[in-house]
Amino acid sequence: MSVSKNKATNSVLKSEKKSLLRFLALYIAMIIFVITLLALFYYQSQEKLMLAEQRATLSKYAYIQTKRLKVLHHYFDERTEYPRDPRFNSAIYDIEYMKIFSLLNSEPKNFNREIYITKDQNHIHFIKSLDEYYLGTKYLIIEIEDDGVWRNEIWKNIIGYGAAAFLLFFLFGLYLAKLFLKPMRDSIMLLDRFIKDTTHELNTPLSAILANIEMMDTEIMVDKNKKKLNRINIAAKTVSTLYKDLTYMTLEQEKKSEEEDIAIKPLIQNRVEYFDILAKSKNITFELDLQHATIFMERRKLVRIIDNLISNAIKYNIRGGKIIIILQEHMLSIRDTGIGIEQTKIPFMFDRYMRFNQSEGGFGVGLSIVKQIIDECGLTIEVDSEVGEGTTMKIRWSR
Repeated sequence: MSVSKNKATNSVLKSEKKSLLRFLALYIAMIIFVITLLALFYYQSQEKLMLAEQRATLSKYAYIQTKRLKVLHHYFDERTEYPRDPRFNSAIYDIEYMKIFSLLNSEPKNFNREIYITKDQNHIHFIKSLDEYYLGTKYLIIEIEDDGVWRNEIWKNIIGYGAAAFLLFFLFGLYLAKLFLKPMRDSIMLLDRFIKDTTHELNTPLSAILANIEMMDTEIMVDKNKKKLNRINIAAKTVSTLYKDLTYMTLEQEKKSEEEDIAIKPLIQNRVEYFDILAKSKNITFELDLQHATIFMERRKLVRIIDNLISNAIKYNIRGGKIIIILQEHMLSIRDTGIGIEQTKIPFMFDRYMRFNQSEGGFGVGLSIVKQIIDECGLTIEVDSEVGEGTTMKIRWSR
């Protein structure tokens, strides 16, 4: 694949990249949501499994402690010390959930659950409801320490398997997105090849038409033939502008950069004179307010910017409208009194092949080239447009 094709492909695939990023953002959000739900379900199931394993041991402790409470209850006059056990802590509560005696490190939070993890995540409580009220006890609570080993193991599994699942689904989503976008990529590549081939074929006949128009002596022509020649000249210059855009897009980007200090005022006057015949075909007049200004860049690139902005101002202007061009130091403004553009569409007007008015314009590459050159040369462009009022393009550059 040639260098020129790579550059063209990279530039036209901006819309593809945007679509890919939007799809991946939505897809990743969905993956994270699903993995989070699965992780939550896994955590809860493992917690229930751990508590189920502890239930047997805690039930045995509760049985032992109940027997001790029974003995203490019957021999309370002789024995008054609450029974203790190094394997667990315990507490006794009455039927109204009032504490009778407690050795717990964490206060109970729920008397309706048989077994649960305490709020501090450091202990496990087992609650046994007694049928016989030894020492007035209705609820016996057994407490053991939770070492958290099971929890650390769960988080290792969640992070490990979650990251692996995320990577797998992400790669699958990337493949899926590229698969869906391949038809658009192929269409754009086909259009690029068509434009490049067409550009080569246009060169010779277009040059011949323009050269013969210049050589014709209009002084000896009748008015009827002058009008016909004028129409041919308008059509030829329209095609010539499009040809220069296509040539720049497909061929001239490979040329070596030759930057220079350019006096902008005479250049604008020259391009206005060039486009004057196109403007007159719609009775459009130019209003120029040109001060002396210079810029350091390639002349051919500056010509492409000016030509495209003036050409667009003519295309999308109303019949009998105006084009106001203002040149100041570090600022060039080109305003038309045409149809304008909706505010929501302005961010997309520089996308290649983007056309908002199917009845006007060519391939939709002019403004894309303008934006490309502006970005390459470190300039800025501001767009102000209102439907039915017209559009203003302001280009600014630093010293």
